[in-house]
Amino acid sequence: MSLDELEQLLTDAPERVSGSSSLDDLERLEGDLVGRRSLLSELRRSLGSVDPDQRPVIGARLNVIHQELTSLVASRRSALELAAENALLVDESVDVTLPGARPARGTHHLLTQTMDEVADIFRSLGYQVAVGPEIEIAWYNFDALNTPETHPSRFESDTLYVESFDGEERSGEDELLLRTHTSPMQARHMEQHDPPVYVVVPGRVFRSDTWDATHSPVFHQIEGLAVDEDITISDLKGTLAYFVREFFGADAKTRFIPHFFPFTEPSAEMHVWFRGGWLELLGCGMVDPNVFDAVGYDREQVTGFAFGMGAERLAMVRHGIGDIRHFYENDLRVLDQFR
Repeated sequence: MSLDELEQLLTDAPERVSGSSSLDDLERLEGDLVGRRSLLSELRRSLGSVDPDQRPVIGARLNVIHQELTSLVASRRSALELAAENALLVDESVDVTLPGARPARGTHHLLTQTMDEVADIFRSLGYQVAVGPEIEIAWYNFDALNTPETHPSRFESDTLYVESFDGEERSGEDELLLRTHTSPMQARHMEQHDPPVYVVVPGRVFRSDTWDATHSPVFHQIEGLAVDEDITISDLKGTLAYFVREFFGADAKTRFIPHFFPFTEPSAEMHVWFRGGWLELLGCGMVDPNVFDAVGYDREQVTGFAFGMGAERLAMVRHGIGDIRHFYENDLRVLDQFR
């Protein structure tokens, strides 16, 4: 290796340095020019073998060449860093005059929306909203509602019974079960409140139903109860007709078909005319006097009516949903339609 080679390296260095297109390329070139394995470093290490008279001259020249090469690399590095910074500013530029990005907005489940809307309609009529326990005793779920022990709804084929929490054997009126309707709150609310009573009870209920397009072992119901002096079946029909018009639209019509429920007498199914056909919507009737006796009301002083409707049924009719399972499968393609 000779000093002439190093001079030639210095001559070629500006073109090589300016040709580095990235900081990584420049770093590799810097190693070739002034690194530990470079020609410059080799000459410095060989200074000990140079004639003592020439050593200062050659050493000074090596220092100058090192400074010039280092300066070339530093200048090119500054230029590349500035270019990279400018490119980053362009790529990540933000127009502060534009509105910011908004995160996706959540919403209530369609069943929750339905129950809230129904509750609001009855609130506008002066009703209160009440909630009750999902694990009930047979007294409130059946006996207080005039349902005899022999009624089919009390069989295990219809009702889900649960074991006692304390290990105590329970039977008859004290037997524990998952409530089959929100109607137990009729008895619970009347026990705790003197008439008049106007209340709606939304909530989750449970039955031994097969999982299919129209049945689910877990679903949601909205119970209604009105108790006051001189309430008649006309009040029942007028109240429910108002609800139907508010929920389904002004053109919706109602009709009442005689039916049987243990806790109402007379009882009826209410059908609604919607989108060109009659659809069964809910059950209703005048409160059976035996229910008043069970909660300590004077059957001679008050009358009342009750009704119960499924939230899933309301949503399916209103929105044309053909399979109840869509509500529970968490498929966003379905749920996002009802934001």
